Amino acid sequence: MSETSMPDLPHDVQVVIIGGGIGGASIAYHLAKRGVSDVLLLERDKITCGTTWHAAGLVGTLWPTKNMTQLGAYSHRLYQELEAETGQATGYKRNGSISLAQTRERLEELTRTAEMARVFGVDVEVVGPKTLGELYPGVVTSDLVGGLHLRNDGQTNPIDTTMALVKGARMRGATVREGVTVTRILTEDGRVTGVATDQGNVKARKVVLTGGMWSRDLAAKVGVVLPLFACEHYYVVTEPIAGLPSKLPIMRDLDHGVYFKEDAGKLLIGFFEDNANPLPMSKLPEKFSFGELPYEPDHFEKYLERAMTRYPQLQNVGIGTFFCGPESFTTDNQHLMGEAPLLKNFFVACGFNSRGIGGAGGIGKVMAEWI
Repeated sequence: MSETSMPDLPHDVQVVIIGGGIGGASIAYHLAKRGVSDVLLLERDKITCGTTWHAAGLVGTLWPTKNMTQLGAYSHRLYQELEAETGQATGYKRNGSISLAQTRERLEELTRTAEMARVFGVDVEVVGPKTLGELYPGVVTSDLVGGLHLRNDGQTNPIDTTMALVKGARMRGATVREGVTVTRILTEDGRVTGVATDQGNVKARKVVLTGGMWSRDLAAKVGVVLPLFACEHYYVVTEPIAGLPSKLPIMRDLDHGVYFKEDAGKLLIGFFEDNANPLPMSKLPEKFSFGELPYEPDHFEKYLERAMTRYPQLQNVGIGTFFCGPESFTTDNQHLMGEAPLLKNFFVACGFNSRGIGGAGGIGKVMAEWI
């Protein structure tokens, strides 16, 4: 009988983790690596089913603060080692990245960020339009004033990387159970005592909530306020492009609100609109899992046109996939991480602002240390 089909949950554990995305998997892995083998990771459906499975998989080195830069740097180191450690391929590779600036103000912003990042050991170079064109053949640079080149930026397969973390956690004694829904967090005298699930209660010394956009409502039941909200995130994937280099860097066209990522001979092109559609939880089916949201072509059409202007070859390539899925964001664009101030031994790690894959390695390490 497989572990996921076992009828009984453990009755008493050290740590329960709620949510089987890459954040929860990373925390379970790092707790187990620190010798806390009595860990139970609960996922209501299948591992990666909420947001992780459809993430673009960007693993950047340029982050807005010192601490976030360190989280990203650790993720790079971890993702390089996971396959050798677990035998599970992750799809991690370092293609580098470029960030484009159309205005002097944007270039100044990028330059300041680069100067800060260099202090923390990030390999970043401010370059001109000519170099940007050489790094990304076929891109239009005539309207650019410059940009950044980060040689060590990477990308990974979110599902495979999560599975590697889960396998690593299990190898060290952690228990991972799918198909178990946590309905309530149990508390007594201002501290957590465990969780209630659709398969019975589990006692726990500590509870960790890594439920993505579902975290807010579950935490609210025990009086913990999590200022995060979901939005719709759009991307498209082209049909195969003949001769597309597999080592093509990630390209972020910040003034146009689009990014490009090579994806197995295709291009994934994502959009960060200045008028993103909000996603109230009432808009999601109760058992939303590996699901997609209805996409509105009129909403992202101008961003796709901008992408074609930046990379004209797209005008001759078909679109194989139009995708719209949920991403959760916070009010200050920073992660929600740590112990809840008013509830002892209740930890949260959510609100990753579309940077969950790149930060998950470091998030798991830091959260495990705090827990």
